[in-house]
Amino acid sequence: MSEVSGDTVRVGILGLGSIGRTHAAALAHLAAGGVDVRVTAASGGTPEALRTSGWPDAAHVPAGELLGRELDVVVVATPSGQHAEHAVAALEAGADVVVEKPLATTTPDATRVLSVARERGRRVFPMAQRRLEAQHVAIRRLLDDGALGTLVLGEVLVPWVRDAAYYDAAPWRREMPAGGSLMNQGLHSVDLLSWFLGPLASVTAQTAVLGDGGPAEDTAVVTVRSAAGALGIVATSTATPPGDAARLTLRTDRGVIELAHTDVVRWEIDGVDRPSASSDVAAGSSDPAAIGIAGHVEAWRDVLEAHATGREARVRALDGWRTVALIDAAYRSAATGRLVDVPAAPDGA
Repeated sequence: MSEVSGDTVRVGILGLGSIGRTHAAALAHLAAGGVDVRVTAASGGTPEALRTSGWPDAAHVPAGELLGRELDVVVVATPSGQHAEHAVAALEAGADVVVEKPLATTTPDATRVLSVARERGRRVFPMAQRRLEAQHVAIRRLLDDGALGTLVLGEVLVPWVRDAAYYDAAPWRREMPAGGSLMNQGLHSVDLLSWFLGPLASVTAQTAVLGDGGPAEDTAVVTVRSAAGALGIVATSTATPPGDAARLTLRTDRGVIELAHTDVVRWEIDGVDRPSASSDVAAGSSDPAAIGIAGHVEAWRDVLEAHATGREARVRALDGWRTVALIDAAYRSAATGRLVDVPAAPDGA
């Protein structure tokens, strides 16, 4: 077995399904490029999946044994409904945690993850890799500088498709709230809207089962109001063949920007040039396996640097919490037919 130096970041992966293998492959890519990181153990899936993901020398062990090992970072890539439970267990075992989206599936559970991390002096890194894509970073910088004016309206559309076989392959995908189109497939786009609009104040929502996703919602429409006053619209579905690229539109008092996945397809802001920055990240509109590893490689590069230096990560634990709080509020609105306030950030976050 290969040696692990004292400076090597030792990583364990909880959950070696499709997204767990994506994390393993992203880390193998970074290690091959000279980054001092090593997956030393993983649970779930199969030993063969661990080998083909780039880590033939890593141990394939039960989850309880993995958390008993000396690890610097634990990846939580189990079914979404278990993320909070497993993140807390890893934090209590003394590791920092990288949590695949979502951070949790309810606001109280997300709050508990942040609270335990603070109590234990550990760090939580939510996986929100789309925030790190070059075109989004460039737009956010221009917004922060005031060059784009004041946001008036944000629009997200995620018209994707998933067939019955996709849901049957992992029964949790049919469960609420973990398997809903907002919490599962649409979360990254919702997260981007949350990031651009800033802290949100309230939501209204309607959900439905119109395709193969039931009993979890597979179609949702949400309206949001930001604390700063801007409004937003979110529509997500996995019942809309053939499945198109997710779209994000930002309308300010100076013009409009529209993106189809990573491509800026409309830029009408007087006096401001369209950014040349763009990311080469595949879309998962009709095939979740199509996303590749590029986004996770970039996210892990930032996580490992933040872990090593102690600096704040580009995606904070609070960012993951805010996205969960927004979606949780939307589900409560859909259930009650009422406007629901989005809670303020927890103390100490």
